[in-house]
Amino acid sequence: MMTWHSAYAPWYSSWSEPLLGVGLVLFLILLVWSAVWKALALWSAARDGSKIWFVVLFIVNTVGILEILYLYVFRKKRPGAK
Repeated sequence: MMTWHSAYAPWYSSWSEPLLGVGLVLFLILLVWSAVWKALALWSAARDGSKIWFVVLFIVNTVGILEILYLYVFRKKRPGAK
């Protein structure tokens, strides 16, 4: 009898099961990392009135890289801010 694993996932074997768990944990960590940076960058772009940056940051998913660049390189400095 053919099992689901042998029919639809030929790469699946007993040794790959722990790797799937590690992959899921790494995926969840990456998801949280990206969500935090995206939220900070979107909030900052909205507060600064940068509509173009808000749209770009909202649409493009770069796992936090573009968001970090926006926050530390491209964002307008507010008067009175250090």
